[in-house]
Amino acid sequence: MSSRIRTVYPESDGLPMAENTVQFDWISLLKWNIDVLFRDRVDVFVAGDNFIYPIEGNNKIRLAPDVYIAFGRPKGQRGSYRVWDEGNIFPQVIFEVLSPSNRSGEMHKKQEFYEQHGVEEYYVLEPDGEMYLEGWRRVGEKLELISDDDMVDFVSPLLGVRFVTRDQIVEVSGPDGKLWDTPLGMIVEANGLVEKAEGRAHEAEEAAQGAIDRAEEAEAKADQAEAKADQAEAKARRLAEKLRELGLDPDSL
Repeated sequence: MSSRIRTVYPESDGLPMAENTVQFDWISLLKWNIDVLFRDRVDVFVAGDNFIYPIEGNNKIRLAPDVYIAFGRPKGQRGSYRVWDEGNIFPQVIFEVLSPSNRSGEMHKKQEFYEQHGVEEYYVLEPDGEMYLEGWRRVGEKLELISDDDMVDFVSPLLGVRFVTRDQIVEVSGPDGKLWDTPLGMIVEANGLVEKAEGRAHEAEEAAQGAIDRAEEAEAKADQAEAKADQAEAKARRLAEKLRELGLDPDSL
């Protein structure tokens, strides 16, 4: 009687996600903004820093990209991304954000891995020092390097995200043309918008109250004028009565 050995797919290699704050900030910026970009798409899964296992039964062939996007897969929590459990859909877009320990040989092996298993777009960002962004897109069975000239102002075909590189600066903006910010920046901006909205609401409330006060003041003046008119009319009646008592016709005077 034989027993089948169950393959265990580790969910961690014990290594840190990022080696410095600059790398972490960029990973966060990409991951969270892409999450926001596809928040209304239930069939787009966005994640990072967990293992992708492309081959069932083999727990040695694996990589943990900094950020990856899988179109056609539902949102949700995963300890790892096992391609055979994901409808055999390998993530179509991969981002790697370089850390000081990354070596060219290691990055070449990563590119070969992604190329072999079907990634459609692959981006490598150097966030520190001489900042740059490199990109590859699939042409047939291979990943083809996007030229430096094209990467100066390049729009991802799958994401619709624009990358602009100039003077050792990389800018990323969404399809709406708005530059992406870190989660903290997004919160600060949102709070600023709320404060502005509250300020405008307070100004509108003050303006409305001012209009009410002016209306009440005008009404009070109108009441005073009406009272004075009533008083003048009553005085005129009393004067007319006195004249009649004296035998004079007030209308003939």
